[in-house]
Amino acid sequence: MGTRPHQAHPALVLFALSVGAFAIGTTEFAAMSLLPFFARDLGIDAPTAGHAISAYALGVVAGAPVIAAFGARLPRRTLLIGLMAMFAVGNGLSALSPSYGWMLAFRFLSGVPHGAYFGVAALVAASLVPIEKRAQAIARVMSGLTIATVIGVPVANWMGQAMGWRSGFFVVAALAIATMTLVALYAPRDAGDPKASPARELGALAKPQVWMTLLTGAIGFGGLFAVYTYVASTMMEITHVSPAWVPVVLAIFGIGLTIGNFVSAWLADRSLNRTVIGVTLWSAAALALFPFMAGNIWTLCLSIFLIGAGGGLGTPLQARLMDVSGDAQTLAAALHHSAFNIANALGPWLGGLSIAAGYGLTSTGWIGAALALGGLGIFLLSIMLERRTTRLVAIPCE
Repeated sequence: MGTRPHQAHPALVLFALSVGAFAIGTTEFAAMSLLPFFARDLGIDAPTAGHAISAYALGVVAGAPVIAAFGARLPRRTLLIGLMAMFAVGNGLSALSPSYGWMLAFRFLSGVPHGAYFGVAALVAASLVPIEKRAQAIARVMSGLTIATVIGVPVANWMGQAMGWRSGFFVVAALAIATMTLVALYAPRDAGDPKASPARELGALAKPQVWMTLLTGAIGFGGLFAVYTYVASTMMEITHVSPAWVPVVLAIFGIGLTIGNFVSAWLADRSLNRTVIGVTLWSAAALALFPFMAGNIWTLCLSIFLIGAGGGLGTPLQARLMDVSGDAQTLAAALHHSAFNIANALGPWLGGLSIAAGYGLTSTGWIGAALALGGLGIFLLSIMLERRTTRLVAIPCE
């Protein structure tokens, strides 16, 4: 790696990267909270509007591996600035969407740089600190996303109600431009990796543990999105509260997500696998309780806080991918966010199917619990296979 990345002040670098995470978190989650409003404006129902959320997620899934594989040789600072430029354009165009079809296209475009940005940002963050503190460094970058759910999303939702849903996407575009400036000022001026190549990065896909870690996130995270996507609609139709409550509940979710992010990172630097297992079990329990707690605003707030705390799963999984991906760090790190956004597509889709089938808005909690348990099962299988492989490799040496 060399020593040049460490010449930058870690706190300033992490702050610059976290602003980009704040912009991404705001658009990703605010789009869900604004769903009832842009659905009404574009003349579609809530389950159909949920496809715009899925379009963004599919953009992440498609963009992350392509950009990571072909951009791995570029200086990380240059790549981060370019990714934020693309993100700014996509969100600016989303704000100008004249129809549902264009909204789908622009949300897909907005999602394309998402995964690669977080992947590269995580690698930069980890390079600035000793290995025993890497999960906490990654968590500081991810805190931009979690704080976005406390501040950015409620503010975007409030703006959407007061000035129209398009204003929320304009704000995100402005945040992306601010990130470009901060990264240009503070990110390490690395020379890139001349040995990197698409073939080397794609080598990560030959590793079973990489795939199983990605599947853990793709399935296990889906439950959170199954509930979160429809929480505004649930509050209006099931809890029967004013739309003014929506930003409050979204902020409570964000507080849970922020606390979960830092606690899980602290635990992961001590016991990575146990942290993943514990957080996934927490998520399954919190999601299973949601149908019983959605009828009252106070119990709903508690439920959303608990579900948000389960979002701390992301940082431990990112750290595990660094352990199992070998030399293909850029692609593996970016694919983590592809997996995260497969969950972002899968959860709303399955939740929408359940609602459309007549099981009601609260049925998303049951869908979510099943997805969390599915992710846990995949991770436990991954550990079993890893231990078996380790024993088989050790036998000839005895």
